[in-house]
This record gives sequence, structure tokens and C-alpha cells, in this order.
Amino acid sequence: MKGELKLKKLINQSGFTLIEMMIVLLVISVLILLAIPNVTKRAAEIDETGCNALVKMVEGQVQAYKIENKQNPESEADLKPDYLEDGDLSCSDGRTIVVNNGVVTATAP
Repeated sequence: MKGELKLKKLINQSGFTLIEMMIVLLVISVLILLAIPNVTKRAAEIDETGCNALVKMVEGQVQAYKIENKQNPESEADLKPDYLEDGDLSCSDGRTIVVNNGVVTATAP
């Protein structure tokens, strides 16, 4: 009697078969393959937008310098520490922000 009960338990167990697990993994893989290109594309757009925002911020500080000093700053060194924090003016994609006679540009890495 006890042996029959154990056998029924083993026969009535339910779960995923190997085929079902492989199908689930295939679906997940396809979804990941579709999502990865969109994520990398968005990351590049975010870097570009962030760098453009940094350029605009430095341009604003150049304008403030012009108003107070009645002249263009020759370089970013003229803007530090009163208008910009000390440190590196660089974007997350490797470009650096350069001020040359009041003109702000982002140079290639």
C-alpha cells in the first residue's frame, strides 16, 4: 500500500518539461536581442544631449563673465573659480569643452 502511494506521487508530479523550458529561454533570448540595440542607441543620445547641455551651461557662464568684465574670457581658466567649478570640463563620451575668446566648443576625444 505504501509503495503504491509513493508511485502515485511520482507519477502525478507536475512541472516544466525540457521542451517547455527551452521555449521559454528562446522567447527570453529573442526579447533581449530586440531590446539591446535600443538601449545602446538611447545611451548615445543621452551622451549627446548631456554634452550639449554642458556646452550651453558654459556659454551661460561666458555671458555672465562678459556682463561683469566687459570682455570675452580668453579661455576656461578665466572662468574658474568664480564662474565654473575647478575641474575637468569633459563630457561622458570623452569630448572636452574648450573656451576660446568667448566661443565655447566641444572638441573630439
